[in-house]
Amino acid sequence: MKSAYFVEKNKMEVREFPKAQLVKETDAIIKIVRACVCGSDLWWFRGISERQPGPVGHEAIGQIEEVGTGVKNFKVGDFVIVPFTHGCGHCPICLAGFEANCPNAKDGVNGGYQGEFYRAINADGALVKIPGQPSDYSDDQLASLTALADVMPTGFHAAKAADVHEGDTVVVFGDGAVGLCAVISAKLLGAKRIIAMSRHEDRAALARDFGATDIIAERGEEAIQKIMSLTNGYGADAALECVGTKQAIESAFQAVRAGGRVGRVGVPHDVDYNEWIDSLFWKNIQLGGGVASVARWDKEILLEAVLSGEINPGRVFTAEFSLDEIQKAYEAMDQRTAIKSLLRISEG
Repeated sequence: MKSAYFVEKNKMEVREFPKAQLVKETDAIIKIVRACVCGSDLWWFRGISERQPGPVGHEAIGQIEEVGTGVKNFKVGDFVIVPFTHGCGHCPICLAGFEANCPNAKDGVNGGYQGEFYRAINADGALVKIPGQPSDYSDDQLASLTALADVMPTGFHAAKAADVHEGDTVVVFGDGAVGLCAVISAKLLGAKRIIAMSRHEDRAALARDFGATDIIAERGEEAIQKIMSLTNGYGADAALECVGTKQAIESAFQAVRAGGRVGRVGVPHDVDYNEWIDSLFWKNIQLGGGVASVARWDKEILLEAVLSGEINPGRVFTAEFSLDEIQKAYEAMDQRTAIKSLLRISEG
């Protein structure tokens, strides 16, 4: 089988590997139909964070080709979302809704989704069944279903962590795929005003289509001043932080009103929270968020919202590539010629 392979900074290849095989009775082998490149992949592609050479990818949809004897909820031929989380679905952590932190997921591998086949552990708890077969869906629908493997539920996780609800004013930090999905999520949960932070017109235009009512291009103190101006000097009810940089996180803390809520899903980089703990206390600001509960949010609301056409997160994919074009797929996102790169692996 072929799989995308990280060689070194700025270099991807496609290499041949033995086909994925069942190891445990709770495993399933997935034939990947669509996969994609994540913004978080750029951290190591650019050399900002460390990663050892090897197969990569953590978002996909596909069809089950083989199941272990312990798999009860799925069968060969089922069409599924393959999330980056690997929760067992039955431990206290999973039942509380945090399958990304499942203690039974330690041998889950976030790597190899950008390939022809993938071994999914904890199949019954981790996978999400999609009705029908891949051939039942248009390319646009398949793109939106692919978004349910990570970016859409991650954006939604930020909104839920910030307790976004009807009538809220929400500010979203980040205009990548996760930030744009956070805009979708804020609207889905009833936010009345959604302020998107964006300096790129193509992303700002998509944010508006998704429900953003205001766009702010400034950063730092200028951005905070604009947010305050739009909120009569009080600040937003909620801030959704979808970047992970020091500036984005600190701006999110400053952007919310007293008693406001911050939902974080950006992987943190170079942030010293000690500088902000006291200020959060004195303003009664609630801080939540972390690694998204993908299967939970897909099953509870997001899959049905995509199937009904209520949301269309697949629009964040602005370029499509074959697996053999993996270097171009990464370069497109690195150079910002694509918001998010979709990989067409097979037709099911």
